[in-house]
Amino acid sequence: MREAAGGPPSMGTDERRARRLGADTYRAANAVRLAPRRPTHGEPDAGAFRRLLKAVMGSRHGARRSGTMFPMPTKKEASKEIAFYYPGSIWHESEWIKTLILFFDGIGILLPNYLAGKPEYEDPSIAIPLREKGLLHMLEPEKIIDAAATKQLCDTMEEIIRSGALDKLPKDVEYHAISYSRMGGYGDEKIARDLLQKLKAKGLARDTEDGESIPIHPMVRCLILVLLSQILRPHGKDLGAELSPATDRPNVVNALQDLLSLPGTPSSGHVVAMDVETVTVDLRLVPLDEILDFRKEHFNEHREYIRSLRKATRELSQLPEKDREHEMDARREELQELANSIKTTSRKAWKRPASFGLGIAGAFWKLSRHDYLGALLADGGALLGLKSKDKVDTGAYSYLFRANRGT
Repeated sequence: MREAAGGPPSMGTDERRARRLGADTYRAANAVRLAPRRPTHGEPDAGAFRRLLKAVMGSRHGARRSGTMFPMPTKKEASKEIAFYYPGSIWHESEWIKTLILFFDGIGILLPNYLAGKPEYEDPSIAIPLREKGLLHMLEPEKIIDAAATKQLCDTMEEIIRSGALDKLPKDVEYHAISYSRMGGYGDEKIARDLLQKLKAKGLARDTEDGESIPIHPMVRCLILVLLSQILRPHGKDLGAELSPATDRPNVVNALQDLLSLPGTPSSGHVVAMDVETVTVDLRLVPLDEILDFRKEHFNEHREYIRSLRKATRELSQLPEKDREHEMDARREELQELANSIKTTSRKAWKRPASFGLGIAGAFWKLSRHDYLGALLADGGALLGLKSKDKVDTGAYSYLFRANRGT
């Protein structure tokens, strides 16, 4: 049963329905809603989204509580690494996902239960084989956005609302749907409902139209999904893997980089961006089964490249800025050698031009009390026992991938 119009979707309805009907029947029952996706439009542009995050942080003149901005990375790397695609619930370009799987142990997407079956419906030639081979992981927000993650997200968003940074967003735009589960509705219904009401009071969210999703301002939707890409990283341990944010949207990586670089934040002196480097060939016309066969033989060298990217970012972040430029050049040369090796191998296999690139941006730093940025964006309980002289490791990062269609 749905709640009265204007309230959030009822809890648990979609999860029970998805289990009862099964993915195929569920997909057929929702054929209209699951119609093939249209070209994306109305997404926040790079400049607008970056200005929003600067306004969010610029409106804060001091930290009122201690907390951790992002999950603290473990000292020992997981043996596997899954690319956590964001900000959408499904990729924009099939050919890019075909190439991305060469580098990672799998692809993870944050898919609400009411959209169960959508990847298979929209992109069956990619989603079905990857799922059957255990390479596509459906991360259910109804489960992984638990009470702790919900509190972290909602505390952050409420601070942003109070800051006034969202007040000047134009309202004459097309509002985009976000599932109530991705707002934390299954993790802690009360605080998720409070957040929704505050967004509605600001004119940034509207009454549900289908009982399953919330129409929300596109800039706010993107902000929530970018935050979740970092907040949910610890859930990789449930898959026995590192859950690594990865996107094909430069604007969200630029926004993350700007956020970490804001003056007065502990992370500002630690931001490192490794430019997107062309590493392999255009695989648009190559069948997926051929790519997966190639992957069996050459996966290790592809994985070495992304791990070297992340390792370089982590280590460069922790160097004094005056020493970083020289070391950056040396790391770029090492990465270039790895990229050239991969390009040579892939060109021999497919006789195609190189066009697919990978890069990374992020920062790793020591987090302590009175962390301006950390205090804004997290659960204060994480550092309740931290003494003023104590410091712990933290960080945020995202891979960026793209293809040059002109080659």
